[in-house]
Amino acid sequence: MEKKNSQYQQIGTCEKLRSEIETALKKKLQTPKDFEFLRERLYERLHILVSRTTLMRFWGYINEDVSPRKATLDILAQFLGFQDWDGYCQNCLLPKEQQSSPVMSRRLSVAKELVEGEYLRLTWKPERICDIEYLGNLQFRVVASENTRLKTGDTFECSLIIEGEPLYLDNLKQGDQPPIAYVCGKKIGVFYEKTTGVDEMSRS
Repeated sequence: MEKKNSQYQQIGTCEKLRSEIETALKKKLQTPKDFEFLRERLYERLHILVSRTTLMRFWGYINEDVSPRKATLDILAQFLGFQDWDGYCQNCLLPKEQQSSPVMSRRLSVAKELVEGEYLRLTWKPERICDIEYLGNLQFRVVASENTRLKTGDTFECSLIIEGEPLYLDNLKQGDQPPIAYVCGKKIGVFYEKTTGVDEMSRS
């Protein structure tokens, strides 16, 4: 009986996930073209390819008695800004007033998605550009900067980057100055992209 209740609960949570994705896309997914549209949005946000057939099956457009794979549920939950399917389910169990709203912006969990030696380019308005190297243990070093108060050689800590949101830097060390907290992109937020190395960062 407990297992059956758990199955019903998962079915209800999957329905909620489908509904919230359609709300985020501002369209009902009813045709193969609609699922191709979602497939493209998933790739744009997460850089992960999901087959159109998998999406059609999850929405019931293809009538097959197959349970969705955990990996598929993780990707769809991440599309809404949650860490994974488990995080989405836990959020659904909270009282409605305590539930987090879906976050549609791309997000980067530093500990999970970066490895030591990788580079990011941060940009924010007006015309701010900052290239950083990941040093491990949530630590970054500035390798190049334009029109910002961050200077080459500065180091800071950061655990999460959400595109379009302000970026909060902890323990920013600039020369001999005491460490401070610093916020990038207060008004419009920060955008990020991975780069392949220092050569790619040279500017004309």
